[in-house]
Amino acid sequence: MKKPILLIFAVITFGFSLYAQEFPFRNEKLEVEQRIFDLMNRMTVDEKIAQLKYDSPGIERLGIPAYNWWSEGLHGVARFGRATVFPQPIAMAATFDTQLIQRVGDAISSEARAKFNEAQKIGNYTQYGGLTLWSPNINIFRDPRWGRGMETWGEDPFLTGSMGVAFVKGMQGEDPYYLKVAACAKHLAVHSGPESERHSFDARPSVKDLYETYTPAFELLLRNGVASVMCGYNRLYGEPCCASNLLLKELTRKRWNFSGQIVSDCWAISDFHAGHKVTNNVVESAAVALKAGVDMDCGDEFPALKKALEQGLITETDIDNALKNNMRVRFRLGLFDEKNKYAEIPSSVVGCSAHKQLAREAAQKAIVLLKNNNVLPLSKNLKHLYLIGPQAADVDILLGNYNGQTDDARTILEGITSKVNLGTRLGYRRGFMYDQLNKNEINWALDEAKEAETVIAVVGLSTLSEGEEGEAIASDFKSDRRTLRIPETQMKYLRELRAKTKKPLIIVLTGGSPINVTEISEMADALLFAWYPGQAGGDAVADVIFGDVSPSGKLPITFPKSESQLPDYKDYSMAGRTYKYMTEEPAYPFGFGLSYAKTELSEPKINKLKFSKNDSIVVECNFSNLSINTIDEVIQFYIQAIDAPFVTPKFDLKNIQRIRLSRNESKLIRVKMPVSELMQVNEKGEKVLLKGNYKLFWGTSLPTERSKALGANNWKEFIIKVK
Repeated sequence: MKKPILLIFAVITFGFSLYAQEFPFRNEKLEVEQRIFDLMNRMTVDEKIAQLKYDSPGIERLGIPAYNWWSEGLHGVARFGRATVFPQPIAMAATFDTQLIQRVGDAISSEARAKFNEAQKIGNYTQYGGLTLWSPNINIFRDPRWGRGMETWGEDPFLTGSMGVAFVKGMQGEDPYYLKVAACAKHLAVHSGPESERHSFDARPSVKDLYETYTPAFELLLRNGVASVMCGYNRLYGEPCCASNLLLKELTRKRWNFSGQIVSDCWAISDFHAGHKVTNNVVESAAVALKAGVDMDCGDEFPALKKALEQGLITETDIDNALKNNMRVRFRLGLFDEKNKYAEIPSSVVGCSAHKQLAREAAQKAIVLLKNNNVLPLSKNLKHLYLIGPQAADVDILLGNYNGQTDDARTILEGITSKVNLGTRLGYRRGFMYDQLNKNEINWALDEAKEAETVIAVVGLSTLSEGEEGEAIASDFKSDRRTLRIPETQMKYLRELRAKTKKPLIIVLTGGSPINVTEISEMADALLFAWYPGQAGGDAVADVIFGDVSPSGKLPITFPKSESQLPDYKDYSMAGRTYKYMTEEPAYPFGFGLSYAKTELSEPKINKLKFSKNDSIVVECNFSNLSINTIDEVIQFYIQAIDAPFVTPKFDLKNIQRIRLSRNESKLIRVKMPVSELMQVNEKGEKVLLKGNYKLFWGTSLPTERSKALGANNWKEFIIKVK
């Protein structure tokens, strides 16, 4: 029966195509605004309103098929079957590699196009099969207890914006007209927990924090061509974000000159009356959202716009304004054209060898070496190696959340097994349950492990414990975390394991957020943070452990010693938060990550020491690899306003450069930065260039005493003056 069904569908589609060719909006030679105008003039009010909802129905008389706007591409095409699964964004942030992230975005969009093309052939217009990928998440990971922090690019606005722009550029392509896919920056804004209160929470940061921390990444992406932006569930200063005049009109449309599409988070508009209690019913909520600037309803509220129109709460012009922004995206995706440059991307790109290798490279570069007592890299010729922990053989800890499915997932057990000598005795047992006590008192794993030359324990978090509201089924905190500790079951087992063996113990941690590593680090001879590393995570972990790749990941978020060092979770003030304002000593600082190689940074050369506002600061130095292996390293450039008359960040990241060096190689590194980059945000939220002294820091880690104590002290500093 399959062939007749496909034939019938092809005939219907061909008929639609012939009929639709008569309309000017199908004429690819016309300007897009002319095409939109023609199409809108042919639509009834009911048809227009229906096209403002995420599951837009087809319009048969115009030859327009149904289109579902809700698709995801956070780290691969998500929730729509087979795709390459790249590391979770927080892991990719640890690469500090914008060129890599652009390549990942390009790979994701190629697979999205290929899957869309195949879905269209069989008439599949269901959710997650479209070309409007609601990614990236560029919220600031301000508090490590937030369950969705794994979806972000970390705690720093500069890093988040840099990675986000690169990702969007790769996703959307570089064609001046056609979008490869349409990316979406989310969730505007000041949105990072608590998950349990997100439908009613009112965030009230200082104006300084709003413009210094929470909105810079959004401004950068919206000014750099992202197709759409999604407003969040919460309120900001009393207004729901999806009805915020400040966010949607003053900032998005006026100050940032964004002309793209504004999408609501899913069922956020119903929160107006159900959660925030600022409207009385769905009709009022739909009208308020539309008038505020929301173009697309991810939910079922906008059908109520018909009643809102009848009641005089909105006008047809309001509907047209939203529809225009939606249709512009569809035209730029080529959905009304017979052909476009991306329509022929073949299905063979999905999971192709190049994408598999890219996923492995991303995972390799994301792994952070936190500690190494000269244990790593391991020899592949060990006589007896023992691997322990349920995460070692768990596919879920590779995938993270908002993920696709892969037929090529490589667990850590599989990666290590593929590396060691065939003559090596390799043992593996789960040893313990993820977060439950073992009911059986007999546990052979401990006694077996103590006989091995080296033990590798894979512990940490999984998406059972952290994620989006209600998603993490082992969480008792609506998918947030009450504590930064890993489950006590795992800690108990590590203590018993450490007591059993005096041989080297390598601990691999999984997770998407900071973990209390104080006791873990004391037990470990070497400590690696692997995140949720994607489908190739097992191979990547093995590549690093056995020295085929030198670790080069850097923490994109501070690891506190415990949650006791954190401010109140609900407090959106940045005081005491992140590397910029934290006063207590962390366990591991932002930007930290060790290498297997010894490197050397020469004294920097600077073009001058006194600058005017229109000048540029140029810094050069040589960076040398003193080891015999090829390595990657990340050079980080921070500033500090010494003479500021108001509170400013202790450190402020301004530039990152990832560099590859062969054995004994040196390279010249050069940074050119306009003096305007020294501008600081004052208490009124204004960016001002202060006269006086600034300290500049340049090296492979955050330049703190804690970094130095942990073995990362390769940085230089100098002072300049702004006249």
